[in-house]
Amino acid sequence: MEDQLNVTKDQRDNLLLIALNGRLDSTTAPAFEQQLMNDIEQGQHHLVFDCQGLEYISSAGLRVFLMAVKRVKAQQGALAVSGLSSHIREVFEISGFVAILNVVDDLEQAIALCQGA
Repeated sequence: MEDQLNVTKDQRDNLLLIALNGRLDSTTAPAFEQQLMNDIEQGQHHLVFDCQGLEYISSAGLRVFLMAVKRVKAQQGALAVSGLSSHIREVFEISGFVAILNVVDDLEQAIALCQGA
């Protein structure tokens, strides 16, 4: 199987919805991180990640989320993650990321959380 990450972005008012499909690992994370940091630098400070299609995440992938939440919080923004499968959620829980990120079950919850920030 080919290591691939498909990223779909949808602008909703002041919020950027980012859908992830595939694998976020040491192969795909660098390009995604660069893209994400560019978005934040361009003024995107309210980010919602739809991770329903995320099949795998490595420590390199987790690092991208960590970098993003630090940058967004520095800009008084908000970041939420939704749609984690049980095995991906377990990775977030074991690594302590559920305490750092707003992890919610569904997309509408994540959008409401970020729009209220």
